Amino acid sequence: MAAFLGVEQSLTGRTWVGPSIEQERRAEAMAQATRLPGPLCHTLVRRGITAEEAAGFLEPTLRDLLPDPLSLKDMEPAATRVLRAAERGERIAIFADYDVDGGSSAALLISWLRDMGRPATLYIPDRIDEGYGPNPPAMSRLAAAHDLIVCVDCGTLSHEALAAAKGADVIVLDHHLGGETLPAALAVVNPNRQDESGDLAHLCAAGVVFLLLVEVNRQLRSKGATGPDLMALLDLVALATVADVAPLIGVNRALVRTGLKVMAQRNRVGLRALADVASLNEAPRAYHLGYLLGPRINAGGRIGKADLGARLLATVEPAEAQALAEQLDRLNRERREIEQRVTEEAMEQAEARGLDGALVWAAGEGWHPGVVGIVASRLKEATNRPSVVIGLSDGEGKGSGRSVSGIDLGASIQRVAQEGLLIKGGGHKMAAGLTVAEDKLDATMERLSELLARQGADAGGPRDLKVDSLLMPGAASVELIEKLETAGPFGASAPAPRFVLPDMAIRFAKRVGENHLKVSFGDGLGAHMDAIAFGAYDTPLGPRLEQNGGARFHLAGRLEVNEWNGRRSPQLRLEDAAEASGG
Repeated sequence: MAAFLGVEQSLTGRTWVGPSIEQERRAEAMAQATRLPGPLCHTLVRRGITAEEAAGFLEPTLRDLLPDPLSLKDMEPAATRVLRAAERGERIAIFADYDVDGGSSAALLISWLRDMGRPATLYIPDRIDEGYGPNPPAMSRLAAAHDLIVCVDCGTLSHEALAAAKGADVIVLDHHLGGETLPAALAVVNPNRQDESGDLAHLCAAGVVFLLLVEVNRQLRSKGATGPDLMALLDLVALATVADVAPLIGVNRALVRTGLKVMAQRNRVGLRALADVASLNEAPRAYHLGYLLGPRINAGGRIGKADLGARLLATVEPAEAQALAEQLDRLNRERREIEQRVTEEAMEQAEARGLDGALVWAAGEGWHPGVVGIVASRLKEATNRPSVVIGLSDGEGKGSGRSVSGIDLGASIQRVAQEGLLIKGGGHKMAAGLTVAEDKLDATMERLSELLARQGADAGGPRDLKVDSLLMPGAASVELIEKLETAGPFGASAPAPRFVLPDMAIRFAKRVGENHLKVSFGDGLGAHMDAIAFGAYDTPLGPRLEQNGGARFHLAGRLEVNEWNGRRSPQLRLEDAAEASGG
């Protein structure tokens, strides 16, 4: 396929890839049949949506998309046992992972049980001292003091730890890839069990917990009772779904869209306090969940006290919420400083090793285990390759990996673990964790790279920038942007549409902040708009557009609404540019 607009090497060194001729035809036909704006039709066609499906896709509802909870194995006994514990006033413990998905899942259960008049014990392991997931000493202690232990966002591979929970029933509500055998538990509800169909594999743990509560409430109704309001809990499900980079497809779209509306009401005191310290002063979008709120909630588990995020999400006390939010905001600033140093060292090491293989990886002595996942994301974004970053200490490495679309990293890491090269490892398609002996590090990464290459991980490249269609500045209205939003929310497996504004004249370009670029541009016919390019001076993009010399450029990016002094105007989130031929 020819490069879009002939751009084989943009200012950031990438080839632009546009829609195929067939996609162009389908978008035109959809626009004629539905009267929807052309740019929206291009976006829908890129998502595989037909003209007949368009109306339903643009208005997803939970009523239509929520699956039957009982379609998941072990759901019925799990829901029955949770309800029995709540009705009888049994002692309940919740063992959760230390990330946003784990904290949100725990807060879902705590909130539901609180509304039922039942307290619950929250237990989140320390990342450094205990590591990920249930461990035998903790499970043994919890079992001695509780009747029921619910493991959320963890537990599917924890055979030894769950066996240590003598005298208590254990339920696992998880989404990480399951092994050939399941641990001894009353129920293991996980759409990624090997004996599941995979139809709900895109759910995060909070989505699984929500389905459990739907079934518990259904059982309550069958007894003539009314359960707690589940719609009010969807802000937590949306937060976890976006922050855990779950694909925004199927029911996840409806969960996030509805959850964002719930979050906008600001009824949850913890999220309200966190939004305030993060200076979120507009209706939340998926972007805010992934880049403003999520990192702050994660900060406790990364470099602070592991349970801070879950406690913030579950609290109903405004004073406690304010204190926790400020503490998490402070920890997040510390996390960023640590992350920047490790990212620089990891990128230097990865470049020396080579960035064109199926796997990009780096390992360093003393790298904080709480930031290796974020650094892996940075490497993945920079190289468009699955990436693994490992912190070494006392002859052992603890690492985290992030994948790219279409490459199942979790399955490959689990395969390496089964082959004995890892001490332990697991995860899901887009993210995974591992523990490896330092003397087996090179052999392990070589084997993992080999497995990822079989999936085609070395086929793509950072030089590809996918664009949806052309757009002229006169058509980039606030109304169009709002219409495009109906195809969202945008995120994992559902990227926001990217447009190219061709042959633009730069009217104004100025460096803002440390390395960002503010641009005003026009088509020379009277229509013009503004753009912001974050991190533009980390690439040739910033210097070239600032010193443009009157040249004309094709500008690529995503549309957004800029709100300033009560005025709303379209703005381009500029990602790349290329000199127009003859400009």
